[in-house]
Amino acid sequence: MALFSVRDLNVSFATQDGMIDAVKGVSFDIEAGDCLGIVGESGSGKSQTFMAAMGLMPKNGLATGSVQLMGREMLNVSIPELNSLRGRDISMIFQDPLTALTPHLKIVNQMEEVLRSHQGLSGRDAEKVALGWLDKVQIPEAKRRLDQYPHELSGGMRQRVMIAMAMLCNPKVLIADEPTTALDVTVQAEILDLMVGLQKEEGTAIALITHDMGVVARMCRDVHVMRHGEFVESGSVDEIFSAPKKDYTKSLLTAMPRLDSDDAPHVVAADAETLLNVDDVMVHFPIKQDRGLFSGTVLLKAVNGVSFDLRAGETLGVVGESGCGKSTLARAVLQLIPPTAGAVTWLGQDLVGLTSHALKSRRKDLQIVFQDPLASLDPRMTVSASIAEPLRTFRPELTLAERKIEVAEMMERVGLDARMVNRYPHELSGGQNQRVGIARAMINRPKLVICDEAVSALDVSIQAQILKLLKGLQDDFGMAMIFISHDLSVVRAVSNRVMVLYLGRVVELADRDALYDEPRHPYTKSLISAVPIPDPHLERTRERLRIPGELPSPLDPKAALRFIPSRLTSDAAYQPRLKEVSSGHFVEEHDPLETLLDRPA
Repeated sequence: MALFSVRDLNVSFATQDGMIDAVKGVSFDIEAGDCLGIVGESGSGKSQTFMAAMGLMPKNGLATGSVQLMGREMLNVSIPELNSLRGRDISMIFQDPLTALTPHLKIVNQMEEVLRSHQGLSGRDAEKVALGWLDKVQIPEAKRRLDQYPHELSGGMRQRVMIAMAMLCNPKVLIADEPTTALDVTVQAEILDLMVGLQKEEGTAIALITHDMGVVARMCRDVHVMRHGEFVESGSVDEIFSAPKKDYTKSLLTAMPRLDSDDAPHVVAADAETLLNVDDVMVHFPIKQDRGLFSGTVLLKAVNGVSFDLRAGETLGVVGESGCGKSTLARAVLQLIPPTAGAVTWLGQDLVGLTSHALKSRRKDLQIVFQDPLASLDPRMTVSASIAEPLRTFRPELTLAERKIEVAEMMERVGLDARMVNRYPHELSGGQNQRVGIARAMINRPKLVICDEAVSALDVSIQAQILKLLKGLQDDFGMAMIFISHDLSVVRAVSNRVMVLYLGRVVELADRDALYDEPRHPYTKSLISAVPIPDPHLERTRERLRIPGELPSPLDPKAALRFIPSRLTSDAAYQPRLKEVSSGHFVEEHDPLETLLDRPA
């Protein structure tokens, strides 16, 4: 008998437009110690299949069929019966931790609730177990995080808390719904290793819901491809990846950017004008720390001496883990936050210190596409009004009819249906809203666009469309791009040069092929080795490079010295130097990799 068994599961919802069938006759089994991949795009029914199995259905939902855990029926049973299983025998890592965590409870209280219900632990005993799991999912300063609320943590940290809570009781079945979407590649690798450990040591059965085919290649034995509520193709991971039968499966695999791709980079003209110079920019934030007699203020050096330039038509990829300063650097370049020191020169003029009025005239050429379009678009404005707003600001001479023409042309250019002009953000999908954000940024033909994790939350097919769109717009308008992401495969697909940040400093900067083919810095090597490749054979044979030691705190003055020669680390004020090791390839000084690996963890 399978540990977890689903038979002829149907899920439908009563709406004003009639019954909507979300899941249609799905059946599968998961054995102890196995990992089953469920892949497909948003709206395919992946998450809803398991939400129904967990008894997490809205009032207008109806589920029929059978869902059994160790032979015990779970579907449509009473809440007390479900509560005796959920969190103990079966657990779920939700895709959106902000909505899954209770906002008014501290992290320690939420984790203690699970331990008290299923293991009878409370107080210091529960706190010890909770702290151990936060350490395992690599949350910096884990003890301090226990006393914080969800809104005080970053998206990546909330996701790690959600994962730790799901694993607290070593469940027999773990449902992982896009568990690593918001995580850095190194943390993703550690989380996947944790899940593999549960499989081997505890015999945990894992259902992995994802659109990341690289993660599937690494984790799963069997795969079901889902579309429109049905399985359209099923088989072993080797069969699905090597000989997919359905066009939809082929499109998912083709759309996935690969770290080992041999595609040619976008060509930048040899005589291209230098648009942007960033010279030794620093952004420091004073952070108050309450430690009794030793309370005081310490500096968080979010960006600490970053320099680079950018030419017309060039794309600079910026990579690094959460907290490395990627987004802060982007905002400092655009003067959305004032740099503490350094210069940002745009077409020969320093932007630092300019008045708001003086900066406004340059905003037309300096635009940004944010990670979350719903957070950056005004929910009270229609699609057309949001896209037209920059025209009203920077081209007031246009008539209403002329603005409508401009908006219609740009909507067509980014692949938005003209019939959407009067829709609001909440009426669009994530990919459509991202296109609105891009159209809004592009409407005035800017010379520089910064994409801050602009595709991280999108399905692979939508992601591929957005990347193609950005490349096309770059070709048409000749704009420069700074492309920020924690996904090194995506960065490789769009960049001419790549800059690697570590705790506010540049540790490596080089042409794309030089950096990916011959990385020099241990941190760069660690990031690249952690990226999953959508090829089961390659993933089974790849060796991941782990840098010893725990993830350091950005508030630790010695954290930035993690990789430099040991003889220099005694001076916390020492600034590591960036050296040119070959033409255009800059690397921060560091100990040889062998020395770092021999250091005590």
